Amino acid sequence: MDGVLVDSEPMHLDAMRRVLTPYGVAYTDRENAEFFGFTDPEVFGILRARYGLAPEPLELTRRRTELLVEFTRKGTVPMPGVPDVPRALHGRGYRLAVASSSAPVVIRATVEALGIASLFEALVSGLDVGRGKPAPDVFVETARRLGLPPRACLVVEDSRNGLLAATAARMACAAIPCGATRHEDFSEADFRLDALPELLSILP
Repeated sequence: MDGVLVDSEPMHLDAMRRVLTPYGVAYTDRENAEFFGFTDPEVFGILRARYGLAPEPLELTRRRTELLVEFTRKGTVPMPGVPDVPRALHGRGYRLAVASSSAPVVIRATVEALGIASLFEALVSGLDVGRGKPAPDVFVETARRLGLPPRACLVVEDSRNGLLAATAARMACAAIPCGATRHEDFSEADFRLDALPELLSILP
């Protein structure tokens, strides 16, 4: 979702810094890139050990989630091709789902803000499963909810951790790197695209 449907990376970075700054943590762009695809409890668990933070990971997750919902409802920046591409794919009969590391309430707020919530049969969060990306759990659960075998699914991802998760789930993957992930290795992707509208040319 993030980096594929919506340009949310600046918002996510801002929310993370607002949560961590009161504890004297200067959260860097490099750390941010380190955690692409991770769930917030996973990220805050690592940062708590790294910096000796007092609050529990779930409390820090709650604070960041509140900020993200607030930011999302104030305005989202759709990626090129949104909402036209999801609507076109839905019109062609493709079954669509969101599988994201974001919290369920953030996923719902995002697709509603984009005006495309009705297009998706399933909204699956990394918090709904045991592990975040690069583990395959969120994609496996999404296929289960759709009632589809993994080989029938195509994942659209913007990060290497997402690509690794799709590969581990035995799903095909179309990689569309965003500005923050263009340096990553996407050589294992089935398709390498520059923008979401190109998806319409590879799918019948």
